[in-house]
Amino acid sequence: MKKTIVKELKARVADLGDLCDVATGTFTLAVSTSDQRHRDEVHFFRGTSFNQAWDQVATLMASTPNTAWVRIDVPQAIQKIELSRLQQQLKKLFRMNYWRRGISFDSDFKTALLEMEINGHEFIRPGKGHKIGKTASNSYLDFPAMTKYLTRRNGEQPQDLAESSFVWTFLTAGIFYDGDKIRKLSQDVHGQGIRQLTDLNTELRTTITAGEAFLCRQIKDSGQFIYGYYPARQRILSSYNSVRHFSSLYALLEAINFTGRTADLPKVKSALQWGIKNLVLTKGDAIFVSEPRKDGSIELKLGGQAMLMLALCKYQEVTQDDEYLPIIQQAFAGITSFLKPSGQFNHVLNADLTVKDAFRIIYYEGEITFAMARYYELVPNDQVAQLMQQTLDFMVAHHYGKYHDHWLSYAINEALQIFPANRDYMQMGLENVYNHLTFIEERDTSYPTLLELLDAAIKMTDLIKRTGNDDLLAPYDLGRLHRAWRYRASYELETGSFQPELAMYFYHPSKFVGGFFARHDHFRTRIDDCEHFLSGLLNYYSYTNQGVSL
Repeated sequence: MKKTIVKELKARVADLGDLCDVATGTFTLAVSTSDQRHRDEVHFFRGTSFNQAWDQVATLMASTPNTAWVRIDVPQAIQKIELSRLQQQLKKLFRMNYWRRGISFDSDFKTALLEMEINGHEFIRPGKGHKIGKTASNSYLDFPAMTKYLTRRNGEQPQDLAESSFVWTFLTAGIFYDGDKIRKLSQDVHGQGIRQLTDLNTELRTTITAGEAFLCRQIKDSGQFIYGYYPARQRILSSYNSVRHFSSLYALLEAINFTGRTADLPKVKSALQWGIKNLVLTKGDAIFVSEPRKDGSIELKLGGQAMLMLALCKYQEVTQDDEYLPIIQQAFAGITSFLKPSGQFNHVLNADLTVKDAFRIIYYEGEITFAMARYYELVPNDQVAQLMQQTLDFMVAHHYGKYHDHWLSYAINEALQIFPANRDYMQMGLENVYNHLTFIEERDTSYPTLLELLDAAIKMTDLIKRTGNDDLLAPYDLGRLHRAWRYRASYELETGSFQPELAMYFYHPSKFVGGFFARHDHFRTRIDDCEHFLSGLLNYYSYTNQGVSL
């Protein structure tokens, strides 16, 4: 690495402050390097002065390529505690991968592990009875895995880690060099170890562009998606989901429309073709999205109809190609097979169109209404409008505003273009977000559909004001809604985006850059995770930057 870069790295580390562990008079620097294709290599360097510790870093940097990713962390808030106490703390963690401190099993940091070394290898594992989001993680230290890793990293086997009486836990301050820029890393609780968001708009554009490229890369030559990964477990997901196949294409088309990268449209078309060929069942003049089950049976889901229609409508909107319009019409024709006389829908049918499940998930009504609205925008049709109105009226009568469904808010916004004077729809949309606002403000995990809900809610309040229905807003705090909106946009970016400084701690780091993850599920990166993050972030960016020329 060039000496000028090394010199700048040194200056930026020095600027972090709090470099010395005053209790021991020691300076510790943890250096992580990756060639972008392989998981990072981590080195801990110590000295009685900053320069003494840095000289060791400089020696390593001399043989490090300029294009390498380099992250340098300074351990801070070092705390000695009994190993048994740490183990009790881990058992009480509600979510897996939510231990956010480094751990050393000796005072000299020869066996030190950074927080992301721990989480990237999943050295803290959930107990067998853990149910995500329902029970405490009952987490424990995987001593054999840590011992194997430290032996490989350090070139010698450590002491018996399980027999340690004490451990030293620590936080870090740090910087990251991506081969181009040096960035200071956040020390905030939720954004810890991720680049500071000093320019949110720039970070959003960069992340959305990378996210679109990532999701497009998941489309195989056949047109089928790579469904997803468990990066912390080095596993590719083997299951598949027809609803998510089409919903992910809808979001990808949104993203392509945002980035302008039209060269990716042929891959999208191949995925649409694959889905139509492999996931669609024809019954007379109607078609249905089918979901094969492990027992060999087939399910027809109302949500599948919605996502097929949305993806094809979006393709026509983006490309101005109406090739798929007959298929959209056939998918709409299939909707009536789900409809009850009451105006409610059955959610899941068998292949012979008999009812399998009257109810499966609350989102299906909102999804199908949104899909019908998008179809109506392409081809205005009284039958579509009547069925939309019937469905919305049913949801108003049955208080669907209590379900905080972002698809419902999307649907209402589109419906208000067709039924602009319907105050019942407006009121349902307001209830849909405000009944859930405390949860949105307090949720500790990334949760991209919350941002989608807020995107749609903000747009809805503007529609309400524009049509002179301001009195409906009187009981609500619009300022609180806007604060939550801004907060969740930053929060989703910081807690769910695979930036290089995080991806470097997983196998094949460059594979995951641009992806989005659920930390509390083995850093799961699935196509629908990417779908919701992309939709939430790009709609936030687009709405907050209307009329702004860059």
